[in-house]
Amino acid sequence: MVSTLLRPTPLFLIAALLRVALLLYGTFQDAHSAIKYTDIDYLVFTDASRYVWHAQSPYARDTYRYTPLLAWLLVPTVSLFSFGKVVFALADLLAGWLIVRVLRRRGLPPEQAGAFAALWLWNPMVATISTRGSSEGLLGVLTMALVWAVEGRRVNVAAAVLGLGVHFKIYPCIWAPAIAWWMDDEHMQRKQASPPARLAGFLSRDRIQLAAVSLATFMGLNVLMYAVYGHPFLVHTFFHHLTRVDHRHNFSPYNVLLYLASSEPGTSLHAESLAFLPQLSLSCVLIPLVLAKKDLATCMMAQTFAFVTFNKVCTSQVRRPDTLATVGGS
Repeated sequence: MVSTLLRPTPLFLIAALLRVALLLYGTFQDAHSAIKYTDIDYLVFTDASRYVWHAQSPYARDTYRYTPLLAWLLVPTVSLFSFGKVVFALADLLAGWLIVRVLRRRGLPPEQAGAFAALWLWNPMVATISTRGSSEGLLGVLTMALVWAVEGRRVNVAAAVLGLGVHFKIYPCIWAPAIAWWMDDEHMQRKQASPPARLAGFLSRDRIQLAAVSLATFMGLNVLMYAVYGHPFLVHTFFHHLTRVDHRHNFSPYNVLLYLASSEPGTSLHAESLAFLPQLSLSCVLIPLVLAKKDLATCMMAQTFAFVTFNKVCTSQVRRPDTLATVGGS
């Protein structure tokens, strides 16, 4: 019975029904409870999309700190509020499909691949995050598409997805060193050269292609967005995250240091500048060197875990019910 449920059709049908049920429940809770189901960030997205619909900048909406691509994608929410939630839920399903594809290519039978994919597709936390209106499901798709493309040796596709991912959120850039290190002769199924030749040939065609296409994708999107929205695009999409210091509800290892530094604005050495050193050393150098060639997906997970653990801002948000009715106003 269990093995039957893990076949593709029931696997994805159950996942879809779970999300439909949560979307319907969320509509009911929003209408009848002071504690809203919809994430406040979703109200920020929809407000930004409303500005775009009226030919204005999405950054006219306070606290919109994302690429304009997200506001463009969610323009239908202006007339259909739940459109974005449906998009995010579908992104969950697509990410699950890519998980199955990656595992099947690694040789797992359909039921076993389905069992691992069910950890994502049937996970109530994953489904709740997307149906509340968080855009993280889109990053899930980009992450799995990146793994699928790299392991399938589709270098141009992988590079384009990587460039798009870094434009969408900064942190996928940490995966670039792991991918480049993974792309040796053995993994790319090329004739293996002698050790001296391999050292000299580190800058292989595939690695250069990955760097060139991903950088072109990233910079092309940035130039386009800058041409449309100017300096506010750079400030809110990138600079804000690089300079942000939040010590009010922060569980970062640097929390106390940031709090003390905030009371001395005249200091020449800022803690937030040093916070990147252990974070990037672990996620971009040490972990890729140790894990990338053993298993790329495991390496990417470890990189992300280290990056989040040592991030200077790890926040939780406490929101009063009486603010929910006004926070989304434009």
